Amino acid sequence: MSKQSSRDTVPEVAVRRLLHSAGLRYRVNVPVPGMRRRTIDVAFTRAKIAVFMDGCFWHGCPEHATHPKSNAAWWREKLDRNMARDTETTERLVAAGWEVLRFWEHEAPMEVALRIAAAVEQRRVRGKGE
Repeated sequence: MSKQSSRDTVPEVAVRRLLHSAGLRYRVNVPVPGMRRRTIDVAFTRAKIAVFMDGCFWHGCPEHATHPKSNAAWWREKLDRNMARDTETTERLVAAGWEVLRFWEHEAPMEVALRIAAAVEQRRVRGKGE
């Protein structure tokens, strides 16, 4: 597990490149407020948008998740804890006024980047109107 990259994964970097080329500026691996050892993959701090790029295996993708046969009970418990942690992190950020966007690693980077850009723009427009 220590060999698994928790940051700068291929899907995450692809999305970040598209966002940057579209003129959007963001922060990477920002600590989640009030939650030690948890980070936001891509954060738009002014707009308060948190983006997470979740791996299919580690976060329980309904389409692609696999279940190891060896030591199955331990893996099931580990992956269930990961999903519970994701839910807790999302709830904490939403309570603090953040918009949380979660994407699976298998989603097309261009589609993900377009959805993120739309959310950022919507937050900016809403912020000016208030």
